[in-house]
Amino acid sequence: MTKLYKMTTAGLTAAGILAVGLLLNSQQGRADDNQGNQGNSNDPRVEQGLKIAPVQLNMKGKSRNLVGLGSYLVNGVGGCNDCHTWRKDPMAPNGGSNYEVGGDPFSGVQQEHIYVAGYLAGGRDFGPFRSRNLTPDSTGKVADGWSTFKQIMQHGLDPDQMTPVLQVMPWPIYRNMKDDDLRAIYEYLTAIPCREGNPGESFQNPDGTTAHRCN
Repeated sequence: MTKLYKMTTAGLTAAGILAVGLLLNSQQGRADDNQGNQGNSNDPRVEQGLKIAPVQLNMKGKSRNLVGLGSYLVNGVGGCNDCHTWRKDPMAPNGGSNYEVGGDPFSGVQQEHIYVAGYLAGGRDFGPFRSRNLTPDSTGKVADGWSTFKQIMQHGLDPDQMTPVLQVMPWPIYRNMKDDDLRAIYEYLTAIPCREGNPGESFQNPDGTTAHRCN
């Protein structure tokens, strides 16, 4: 074996090792990127979010990490229930409650139980405005899809074009959230049960008929 052949072989071997290393690093980088896009599995908010979700979740085809983080942001931080979960009751303060009968923590003696039948189905009145149904429709979409949802959260888009921008809805605050967090919220909303009622109505259309948005 000549000296030149030895040097060439050693060079090719080193190059091969380098190429394999770069390939592995590239694959690992893509894997890390994918994990980042799907949420951080080490984020303790994910487990907490899954723990506090008040309804059974449909996880088929969804990222566990994104859904868990989204639940944490919706149920543990964002206060979405305050406006979008509403059990109408003319005898209750403000004409209704976010909680089941006997499950209002504000009583000081009752254990908290979210109003599951109307969870994020909207229907709370704010003067001339009414909170929207945030549950997914029969196609699994919320607000006609991620793009529209993002426009609502960041720019106050009113899909019904009743006002230049949404009123009451605190989108000027939510628009400061990172896109990844907004995406997690959207992913969580697609995982909750569909509830009847068109946007702005709870359970039924204004004429009392069923909306049939869940089938």
